[in-house]
Amino acid sequence: MVRKFLRHVAGIDVAQKELVVSMGRMHEDLTAEVYAYKTFPNTDKGFAALVLWAQKCAGEGALVRFVMEATGVYHEALAYCLEGSGHAVSIVLPNKISNYARSLDVKTVTDRTASEAIARFGLERKLEDWKRPKDIFKRMRQLCRERDQVVEERTVAKNQLHAEQSEAEPNKRSVKRIESRIALLDKQEKEIREEVSQLVGSDEGIKQVVVLICSIPGIGLLTAAVILAETNGFDLIRNKRQLASYAGLDVKDKQSGTSVKGKPRISKQGNRNLRKAMHMPSLMAIRDERFKAIYARLVSKHGIKIKALVAIQRKLLEMVYTIYKTNTKYDSAYLQKQEEKKAAAKKAAEDKRAA
Repeated sequence: MVRKFLRHVAGIDVAQKELVVSMGRMHEDLTAEVYAYKTFPNTDKGFAALVLWAQKCAGEGALVRFVMEATGVYHEALAYCLEGSGHAVSIVLPNKISNYARSLDVKTVTDRTASEAIARFGLERKLEDWKRPKDIFKRMRQLCRERDQVVEERTVAKNQLHAEQSEAEPNKRSVKRIESRIALLDKQEKEIREEVSQLVGSDEGIKQVVVLICSIPGIGLLTAAVILAETNGFDLIRNKRQLASYAGLDVKDKQSGTSVKGKPRISKQGNRNLRKAMHMPSLMAIRDERFKAIYARLVSKHGIKIKALVAIQRKLLEMVYTIYKTNTKYDSAYLQKQEEKKAAAKKAAEDKRAA
């Protein structure tokens, strides 16, 4: 009797130099099974060997779905290769896999168990086919990350210059070299900003979206470019909560009974570049009367300014997502309407309990 399987999935844990792969299949009675495991180099030859091995495991004519996490840039070459060859590819946000993995009875976390968790996730979920993002988002991300590195190098150089000039007898040649380095970094940072601006202007659709996003207080062209670039135009994002988690701005709260009560903290288990890009906009936004009122209310509630600032960062990011999805300009009364809606819902709940 020929056994039939409903689904075949190759769960791939991607690292810089290798691909750790687990093959899984779902039986007709809906039970999932991980039955094969192998490691391949993260190279073009490794990609070809992976496809041949997966197809051999699944059987001739069987459709294999390749599932992987969005791990920085290391998964991109494989994803582009598989998608370009016509294979079914799904890329999942890391927080989804990590949350799912916690539900499994796995005591030891290794690359192999990680790939098994990805394979099981792919078998149990209905995943969408991944499509490569617009080239403009990839180029935008490269430029924004390059600028970020240049700015960091310039900050280090300025600190070195300050330290050198503060000495009793500064070395004039050292000071001159550091000043030359800072001037070069200033020039490069300006060039990158201009390239980003030109890139945004080269696509009419992206240009219009950026104009709408920049209507939000505190958000400028560079911040809008970083957000769109790091999310690939919100390609894998389905809701605001998922976006906050992807950026690492979601709150982790550990409580158990009366004995365990940890302080709520943001997870920081997300896209560092996206989270970092929201810091300066939040400082600018709280100068706006509407955001200033929310910031003041949050500070008066718990007295922690940085916590209130993080809440503003999250709110700004969610507003960018809403504007991108609805293609509408920022409504200055939006926050007030939201607060009124929350207050009305709270009052309705209290009236219902009282009745």
